[in-house]
Amino acid sequence: MSAGEKEYLFRLYLVDAPETDEMTPRRLIEQAKYFSITVPQAIEVGRAAKDFTQEKLSQPFTVFTHMSDAMGQSRLERFYAFVETKEGDLGEQLVRNGLARSYGFKTAPPGLTSSRIEVEKLQQFEDEAKREKIGAWGVNAGRLNAHSQMPSAFSSFVADGKTRSRSARADSSAVFAPVAKPAESITRSSPVEATGSHAKEKIPLGNIDINTATEKELTTVPGIGHVMAARIIAARPFRSADDLKKVSGIGDKKYAQTRPYFQ
Repeated sequence: MSAGEKEYLFRLYLVDAPETDEMTPRRLIEQAKYFSITVPQAIEVGRAAKDFTQEKLSQPFTVFTHMSDAMGQSRLERFYAFVETKEGDLGEQLVRNGLARSYGFKTAPPGLTSSRIEVEKLQQFEDEAKREKIGAWGVNAGRLNAHSQMPSAFSSFVADGKTRSRSARADSSAVFAPVAKPAESITRSSPVEATGSHAKEKIPLGNIDINTATEKELTTVPGIGHVMAARIIAARPFRSADDLKKVSGIGDKKYAQTRPYFQ
């Protein structure tokens, strides 16, 4: 995907969809074994997951990432991320529809302090897809493209560039909201910083703890929106609020504007 003039490749945290070709045979064999299907069937599932993803990303979506290296065996630079569509977390949707498994690099998703809850949720979704025989679990029954009819228990963070209600904090270092088309490449788009429509609350100077403040508290500081708050949270812990200068997007001017509000 693209943000401004820079392109990014992302790999989803916590989930793994089958390969779409035979370029990594050992991995493909392991994936086929997991779903109890043949290698050609695993490739078919991988391509179905790709089509599913392109469909979901045909509407505005948001990426939450620490920019952690996810190259693996690939020579292309890519990073781990969570992707939120207007229907919810993309990884959860893939697993719930039997097009991916709960597997891979773990980290706490936005709004949580541990990956455990998300792993348990993904396992539940995987069990449901397996029981309903959909996606990879239903290949031998001709149900590869049968999707879950149950409403998803997902919550959206950002859609169409507008912040939706969410009580938990966003644990991310960068947020993009490009619009993708169902094609091989993703449409270029500018970065979108989701800033709430509510007016900034007046807060006393020097009253905010940089290491414990919630996203809501951080966004009461003039000059700090939801994206910048997410970056600050992701960069914790700080030795002191003076380290705000190390946060991406906080230059001398913004630092001078925001520093007085922190302890």
